[in-house]
Amino acid sequence: MSVLTVDHVVPGWEPVRDALLEGFHNGEDHGAGVAVYHRGACVVDVMGGWRDREHTIPYGPDALQTVFSTTKGIMSIAVAMCVQRGLIDYSEKVAKYWPEFAQAGKQDVTVAQLLAHRAGLYTLRDQVSLEDALNWDTMVTRLAATEPLLPLDSVHAYHAITFGWLAGELVRRVDGRSVSEFVRDEIARPLGAEFFIGLPEELEPRVARLMAHPLPSFPLEIAKIMLDRGGPGTKGEAALSLNGAFAPGAFNKPEVHRAQVPGANGIGNARALAKIYGACVGQVDGVQLLTPATVAQATVSMTPVDEVDAVLLSQTDFAMGFMRHNEHYRFTGPEAFGHTGAGGSASFADPSRHLGFSYVMNTMMTVYDEDPRRARLIAAAKHCADAASASA
Repeated sequence: MSVLTVDHVVPGWEPVRDALLEGFHNGEDHGAGVAVYHRGACVVDVMGGWRDREHTIPYGPDALQTVFSTTKGIMSIAVAMCVQRGLIDYSEKVAKYWPEFAQAGKQDVTVAQLLAHRAGLYTLRDQVSLEDALNWDTMVTRLAATEPLLPLDSVHAYHAITFGWLAGELVRRVDGRSVSEFVRDEIARPLGAEFFIGLPEELEPRVARLMAHPLPSFPLEIAKIMLDRGGPGTKGEAALSLNGAFAPGAFNKPEVHRAQVPGANGIGNARALAKIYGACVGQVDGVQLLTPATVAQATVSMTPVDEVDAVLLSQTDFAMGFMRHNEHYRFTGPEAFGHTGAGGSASFADPSRHLGFSYVMNTMMTVYDEDPRRARLIAAAKHCADAASASA
């Protein structure tokens, strides 16, 4: 069979499809999808490959994919929608909305600092079981009682897993609905987009299994840097695994898919994510999630120039939960905002190009520099958007 199971490409956008095909042809991808919305219309929706390593289940239009930290972008949209409705103010203290959060010296943490990974809560101070990590009330109670591991606003330190509960509890406190309900009712359902935080059990058979890409051979000095970032005893290991609660393979477990872990366990497809981001910078099917004024507020950088992330040990640039384009984490330009995910996924919007973009995959690639699959696709989308504008 053809490697592609969905192949919708508007003329002029073929380079994006070609970039995805390159990943299949050189063995970087087993199953993957890419989608682009431009000026409110779907111009690319391409997916293909296999949902399993044995190549028995096609990665077809019904495939759903875990997208790790790409989920944080959806949570940031949810918070921004609450700001837009006057329910949250980025400059206010978190404790105004979540009084219990004021414990352990956190009474002065602002919403903006929390969302920009500047609250020192990149993990807990003690061990966490997987069972506890899958219980919402347990996790928000423990985080509220936790003393920060770093002084407030001293540096940004990536809240790899904890971000989701922190941002999500803010939404729950001001709106009353769970994160799963808010995302379903206010973001996914109005757009007809399949994206879930807390997967309905009956959809589990559609989830593509995550698999590891063979590790490349790194020069010794690069291998040491990577060990320093995520090896045993590092902040990276503590943050990314939540002190070991999420062991390798955890995100293939159905019970993890069903839970609400909105820092990392969102499940959907590229079509849904590109559509959501397209609706952040314009109307898609009559729906616009964020106004330009809200986008302007939500995408102000909270990271000092050249500040190194204390967890990732690289230069990241965070706004109100969103990652911003920079030379280390590239989107399509300086106005673009969204989030990448472990292993290679990325979803974002670019207001200047009226663009919503998403790439999702089941093959986790470990690289020191930027993921080559993602970089090719983003470069192709940028080229096509610019060409479309030039010919308009």
